[in-house]
Amino acid sequence: MTGVRRPPPGAADGAVRLRQGPHEWALLAALVALWGSPFVLIHLALQAFPPLALTAGRLLIGGGVLALFVLFMRRRLPLDWRAWRFFAAMAVIGNALPFFLIAWGQREIPSGLAGIFMAATAPVVLVLAHFLVPGERLTPRRSGGFLLGLAGVVLLTGPEALDAIAAGVDGLAARLAVLGGTLCYAVAIILARRGPHLEPLVTSACVLLLGGVLCAALLPWLPGRALPGGLPGRPVLALLALGVLSTGLAAVIYFRLVARAGASFLSLTNYLVPPWAVVAGALLLGERLPLRAFVALGLILGGIVVAQFRGQAGALPP
Repeated sequence: MTGVRRPPPGAADGAVRLRQGPHEWALLAALVALWGSPFVLIHLALQAFPPLALTAGRLLIGGGVLALFVLFMRRRLPLDWRAWRFFAAMAVIGNALPFFLIAWGQREIPSGLAGIFMAATAPVVLVLAHFLVPGERLTPRRSGGFLLGLAGVVLLTGPEALDAIAAGVDGLAARLAVLGGTLCYAVAIILARRGPHLEPLVTSACVLLLGGVLCAALLPWLPGRALPGGLPGRPVLALLALGVLSTGLAAVIYFRLVARAGASFLSLTNYLVPPWAVVAGALLLGERLPLRAFVALGLILGGIVVAQFRGQAGALPP
């Protein structure tokens, strides 16, 4: 999904006059498309790029797009070392690590299945917030939502676990890797809520660039990961689209939308992005998921509905 999947610190509905007209719905539709498409783009880019190189390229390209906006809008970089410590933590936990885990897992599982796993972020945030964010206690309703979401995750990973271990295949490890990316996103949302109040666009640009530099610095230490000569055009275009559109431009639209329509309106992406990922995988890659995957998606989305009936778990990016 996109590199920054969290409400800007301090953003809250009602602080300004919010609008939810045709323009805002168009922005929401664009954001859903951009956040639901990375899984297909990752599948295509993996045909030529190893997961770490793909992650580094995505972050550097997306961060470069945001850096151009920062320069154009003449925003200043913070000089406080605590801000840069926060940037570093978000770069690793909220971007570099989950992007790598998702790309690594998608070598073995369909893109639509990876998109369904991302829906589990919201229920996990509910549990983490109960322990780490003051005033966000687990209520019976939120607990019920979490249990529904957990049942969906177990349905996605559990039934094939014993068979996968017995057969010695990598499908289970791939699913656990994507689930690990989901957990990273959830932890990143909690970090963002507890972090300093900083300019969101500047924060995102710094975080993406730091994550990209870190991944690029690790590339020489991984033997056998050199890029092949004469890279084919489709994976290169997929990587460019992943960085420019689904990571960089998506963050710009995200910040504009949360300022115009509010975080509650933006939380609709929780319900729309996973189905979009499934549809995109089916139409563009010819993927066919088992019925169990759709039942799991229904359980996870149902858990989000139950949990958010009286509160928000936070909007999700890939």
